[in-house]
Amino acid sequence: MKRTLAIISLLLLSANAYAVDVAGVALDPTVSVNQKTLTLNGYGIRKKFFVKVYIGTLYTSKPVSTPADLLKNPDDKLIRMNFLHSKVEKEKITDAFAEGFEKNSPDVAATADAKTFLAFFGNDFVKGDVVDLVLGADGTVVARQNGKVLGTLKSTKLPNAILLIYVGEKPADEDLKQGMLGAR
Repeated sequence: MKRTLAIISLLLLSANAYAVDVAGVALDPTVSVNQKTLTLNGYGIRKKFFVKVYIGTLYTSKPVSTPADLLKNPDDKLIRMNFLHSKVEKEKITDAFAEGFEKNSPDVAATADAKTFLAFFGNDFVKGDVVDLVLGADGTVVARQNGKVLGTLKSTKLPNAILLIYVGEKPADEDLKQGMLGAR
């Protein structure tokens, strides 16, 4: 009996270490950010008019289930977007980010930091692209596309403003918000 329980426990633990498959994309259960391991908190598919645009994932140092818990967490975070749509023009992405800032963080929307962040995105995104938004505990924001750094800046308010685009009171996509907060 003890041996059976041990085997079942081992299988359950090892199952959690494998990637989650969403829409044909393997989501890593953990990622390394600034030499720290972050765990997949949740994920969802960003849809616009029934079109699957990207898979949005949130990685955190400890599980969070509410926007307040996420914003209070002082550790590094990562938002990853795995693009599913054949092509998403850079203007659509920057417009969506700008709209998210205005709806959820109007005090940040018109700042130089927000404008600098929006300027990071100078290329269209295509199916298979991976965009990472690293939100450092020290306020550093790093945007990467397919591993290439698009830009870096340090800001006291921008990291939370970016998070609120996804999990604020007026998120870009309510289902994505719930998914990123672990409601799976």
